Amino acid sequence: MKITDIVSSKKYSLSFEVFPPKTNTAFASVEHAVNEIAALKPSYMSVTYGAGGGTSKYTLDIAKNIKDKYSVPSIAHLTCVSSSKETVKDMIEKIHLAGIENVLALRGDIPKDAPEGEGTGDYKHSMDLMSDIRSSGYDFCVGGACYPEVHPESKSKQDDIYYLKQKADSGFEFFTSQMFFDNNLYYNFLYRIREAGVTVPIIPGIMPITKASQVERAISLSGCYVPQRFISLVDKFGYDDAAMMQAGIAYATDQIIDLFANNVTHVHVYSMNNPHVAQAIMNNLSDILGKE
Repeated sequence: MKITDIVSSKKYSLSFEVFPPKTNTAFASVEHAVNEIAALKPSYMSVTYGAGGGTSKYTLDIAKNIKDKYSVPSIAHLTCVSSSKETVKDMIEKIHLAGIENVLALRGDIPKDAPEGEGTGDYKHSMDLMSDIRSSGYDFCVGGACYPEVHPESKSKQDDIYYLKQKADSGFEFFTSQMFFDNNLYYNFLYRIREAGVTVPIIPGIMPITKASQVERAISLSGCYVPQRFISLVDKFGYDDAAMMQAGIAYATDQIIDLFANNVTHVHVYSMNNPHVAQAIMNNLSDILGKE
């Protein structure tokens, strides 16, 4: 099933993101965690392309297993910043042969040692990757990423929206947002891009912060704004692992409920491969999910 068909439904639903192991020896533990999340039967699951040091060679294996074993639609991430045309062509072919219908096409992070801040491969932008995916002739549903608080490399909000519109016009069928901790940022972003003519679905991305140490990392990765309400939560409960876990899940749940209450029907959760977090959020929403 294609992601656009899922997110166009009027029923409230959740999807989860998982990532490959950082080392080959960690595959078994990651596979177990991913399987537990898949067993919850989310609307779909996305599998990153070696994000955070993960081994991208497992992306396709994990996505295929989710789809085949659990009948949960999956989306395979594909990044291009350090890839050759031949490597990408081969990966596109493998995704097709695996029966996966959905691809999240991303440029990826530019290596710090790259000359003049550019990638080391044949691609500069995700739109270049989109062009090759479309020219493959395979009927993929292709999505991309967006940043409610402006991409770190953009000069302004206006520039960011301009390039997002270009991406939508080039064939991207939906966008999943970077994490945010203040829903008003998402609502304002949605208003501005709709005014600019971006009409494709924008799936909000929520990351449950369950450890105090995750806050600094989340800010360094995305530059996202952390409201005082959440800072107070971390200050109060961050010293207690169990309390912080519960408080972080509650905060994320509250964000999701607010999104549902404001006519957003689908939310994507960055689960960090944690089945407990995924299960707890679904339990908190058990009487909401699946309803209109």
